[in-house]
Amino acid sequence: MIDSEPSSGAHAALPTRRVAVAAAFERVEREFEVFIRRKGLKLTSQRRRILKRVFATNRHFTAEEIHEAFRRGRDEVSRATVYRTLSLLVEGGFLDMLELGGDTKRYEHILGREHHDHLMCIRCGHVIEFQEERIEQLQEQVAKEHGFRITSHSLRIFGTCKKCLAEADGRVAGAGG
Repeated sequence: MIDSEPSSGAHAALPTRRVAVAAAFERVEREFEVFIRRKGLKLTSQRRRILKRVFATNRHFTAEEIHEAFRRGRDEVSRATVYRTLSLLVEGGFLDMLELGGDTKRYEHILGREHHDHLMCIRCGHVIEFQEERIEQLQEQVAKEHGFRITSHSLRIFGTCKKCLAEADGRVAGAGG
């Protein structure tokens, strides 16, 4: 469920949070329907189910993971429909797509999410979100120096995560024996 747990730990806030999340999702659903109708398409039951599944997670996901979730639940949603719907959601600004290189793409919805940047592991695909005010300030400074107005940005830093580094170090250490 979309961040339905209350941040304060107070269970009394839970119903209020669920109502707010449900209202926000309904707004996104309406906006998505308007967007695809402008493209001459319809909000089919399959697209609606994909939209609901995508906005029910707060983690990064692949198209294959979404398709597999439907398959495991014995819910018939074709792989092609998942890919096309995710593409529409990116085009409409409802999802952000993170390219990991090659054909690997991860997605995240932007509903109720603050701006953040990403560290992306090129070995396992792990994505770490972070916020760093110094980077934001530096970007503003560079833009100002060039007479440029930033409307949005995306920072993705590629490298190797802690787990993959440890695994590689273990293989190297074990190879000497």
